[in-house]
This record gives sequence, C-alpha cells and structure tokens, in this order.
Amino acid sequence: MNRLDRFFEISARGTTVAAELRGGLVTFIAMAYIIVLNPIILSSSEDVSGGRLEFAQVSAVTSLAAGVMTILFGLIARLPFAFAAGLGINSFVATTLVGDLTWAEAMGLVVINGLIIVILAATGLRRLVFDAVPMQLKLAITSGIGLFILFIGLVDAGFIGSTGRPSPPVGLGGDGGGSISTVPTVVFAFTLLLTAILVARKVRGGILIGLVAGTVVAVVIEAVWHLGSAVDKPGGWSLSVPTLTGSPFALPDLSLVGAFSMDSFGRIGMIAAVMFVFTLVFANFFDAMGTFTGLSREAGLSDEKGTFPRLKSALIVEGAGAVVGGASSASSNTVFIESGAGIGEGARTGLANMVTGALFLAAMFISPLASIVPTEVAAAALVVVGAMMVSHLRHIDITDFSVALPVVLTVAVMPFSYSIANGIGVGFIAWVVLRSAAGKAREISPLLWVVAAGFLLYFARGWIESLLGI
Repeated sequence: MNRLDRFFEISARGTTVAAELRGGLVTFIAMAYIIVLNPIILSSSEDVSGGRLEFAQVSAVTSLAAGVMTILFGLIARLPFAFAAGLGINSFVATTLVGDLTWAEAMGLVVINGLIIVILAATGLRRLVFDAVPMQLKLAITSGIGLFILFIGLVDAGFIGSTGRPSPPVGLGGDGGGSISTVPTVVFAFTLLLTAILVARKVRGGILIGLVAGTVVAVVIEAVWHLGSAVDKPGGWSLSVPTLTGSPFALPDLSLVGAFSMDSFGRIGMIAAVMFVFTLVFANFFDAMGTFTGLSREAGLSDEKGTFPRLKSALIVEGAGAVVGGASSASSNTVFIESGAGIGEGARTGLANMVTGALFLAAMFISPLASIVPTEVAAAALVVVGAMMVSHLRHIDITDFSVALPVVLTVAVMPFSYSIANGIGVGFIAWVVLRSAAGKAREISPLLWVVAAGFLLYFARGWIESLLGI
C-alpha cells in the first residue's frame, strides 16, 4: 500500500484509495455509452468500395483501445483522465473520410495524425502552444468544456432536441416540441435531481449513488413497461436498454486490430490526403489540449499558469491514443471530458484510470452487462459535473471587453458547434485581434498568432478544398 501510495501520489494529492476506486468506477459508467455509440457511428457508413465495419467488431476494439490507453495514461501520466474513441474524429472518419477512402485507408490517416501529434509533443512544440495560451482563455476553456458537457448531457437525455427548423433550432424535449414526453427523460430528471441533492449536501459518493439509483429505477421501469429501444419504437431508451437478455458473457472479435493501410495518398492524391490529415491533427490537438486544461483545473492539479504534473508525458501518450485507435480501427482515442464525473467523485490520480481501464477491458467479454446503464441515467452525471466546471468563470475579470468577448465566444461556441476545437479556435482569433486593438499586442505570444492563423485555415478548409478542386 505504501508503494501504491508513493507511485500514484495518493496522499500527496489529498485523496484515498477508496475515492480513487469510486472515481474510476463513476468515470467508466459515464463513458460506457461509447461501447455502443462508437460502433453505431462507424458501422453505419459504407466506404468508397462499399465495405462496412461490423458492429460487434467495432464494439470489441472500442473497449480494447479505451482500456489499453486509459491504463497506459494512468501509469505514465498518473492522472485520472480516461481515454476512448473521440466522437468528433469518429464522425469525421465515418461521414467524410470513407467517402473517398476505404476503412483501412481512413484508419491509416488516423495513425499518421497520431504520429504527428506524438512528434509535436516529444519535441516540446505542443507544450509551447499550451504555455502560450493566457490564463483567461484557459479558464474560459475549462468553463466552455463544462457547458459542453452539460449540453451533451441534456441532449443525450432527450431533455433538449432539434426542432428541425431554422428558428428556434433547438427546444425542450427530444423532438424540440416544447415538452418532456418520454419516460426515459423523466428518469433522467429524477436521477439529476437526486444526484444534485446528494452533491449539494456533500454526501460522499453522491454521483455514484445517483447513477446506481437511476439505473435501478430504469431497470424496474423497463421490466414493467417494456419500453425497448427508441430505434424500434418512439419513447424508448436512446442507446442502451436497461435490461439483460441471454448470457452476459461473449468472446470479443478483435480481427480489426491491425486492419489499416497507408495507401490513401495513392488513391486520392497528396494534396487531398494532406488536407484530411491537417483537419485530423487540428481537431485532435486542440480538443485534447482543451480537455486537459479543463480536467486538471477541475481536479485542482494545475498551477497558476494552468500546467499540471507530467504534462509532456500526458501530451505524448494522448498522441499515442490516436495511433492505437487508428491501428485497431476504433478511430482516434483521446482524453474524454466525461472523466470529470470521476473527478467530481474524488479521483485525483492514475489509480482511478486503472479501475476505468480494467472495466473497459472486461467490457469486451461482458458487453451486454456493461451497457445496462441507460444513456439517460449517465447523462445526469454529465450535467452535474458540467455545472461544477462552468463555475470557473468566476475567476475571470471580464470588465475589459477585449477579454470578455474572446472568453464568452470560447465558452459559447463549444456547445453551440458541438466542438471543443471550434471554441478554442474562435477564442484564439478573437483574443489576438481584440487585445492587439486594445494596445496589448506585446502581451500576446508570437506562437498564439501562428496558432490563430492556423485556425483561420482550419475554418476555411472547405473553401480551400473547393478552390483546389479536392
């Protein structure tokens, strides 16, 4: 126990083994939906040759890559940040890359993207970019991620949904119709209120207790009313139906491991492939940087400059997540904002990652059991944690408008565009322009100017691609 304590710095960070185990479990529960959602996204599209990925295979490699990377990060960086397939990247792969490439070629580009990020981290360039970001924007990134997590929770629970109209684009209820009309969303509201009460009263394990209670209620409701999946009938559960049918055990099919190719440059040409890689690197690079900033701040592990222990190692391992994800056809693996649920439960060290990672590996064999927690219940934890993270706005002085607008844009664009990288990019561009106009140009790092210019290219990539005939 002493060796464990010294290695993970448990006592030094003011936590306990029990809190780490509990936090690791809560993080897994909050992230377990990826075992179902990632294969839904990746198996729903045909590649350029008409090929498809099988749901069961993607589910197995999703758990494998998440488990391996989460444990690896916990051992090397010793931080409670779990890994899994990044939702922004997997959607880009499934909706854009495979329109011109085979699945193997698309995953090959994901591997190249990861290798580039590893090189940037190993050479120190990624750390330089991290250090060039002013503290006001780092706090804004933390708060923006909190609002993003909260928004994801509300959407996943069916509490907010698209109206399908230009105005208003969203509304109350899964269909945006203005009312809560499904039982699963009511279960979300119950779980949210119960968890919030427990957290407000500072009950130890409040988030975990709320998740367990919500799951029990969901299982009972499903057993009585047989709501089923929303795919089959309206009013059902969105992703995971809280019931267990048949055997809870299944042998994983890992045949997708190693099924990637580097032939994309020959199929679509150098310029098109480079533009795809550029998009992947930018999204991966800044999504992870923002998430690291937010989670380390929430865990109380960052210093006055926003840096945290073993930052370089953390950045290198995060890049390796893209390599592992691409090589296993699970798509790029990156640090997950849902780790905030475990941090809210008390996780402060890499020991929590050992628990989360082990549960992901076990989920390869017990995937039916791992998916018993419905998304609507897990979403309640995201809303609670998101509210905690938004509170960091109180540390920013926004009386100066040249600070206020970049901060507000960073916070707002993340949930509204459903992208951490977009929020960071808009915030960076607004910061260098407005602070320069306010006579503060000397305070801006030259590297921040370079990154802001890079984001201009990133936002204009569609126009550039059409101009180049890609």
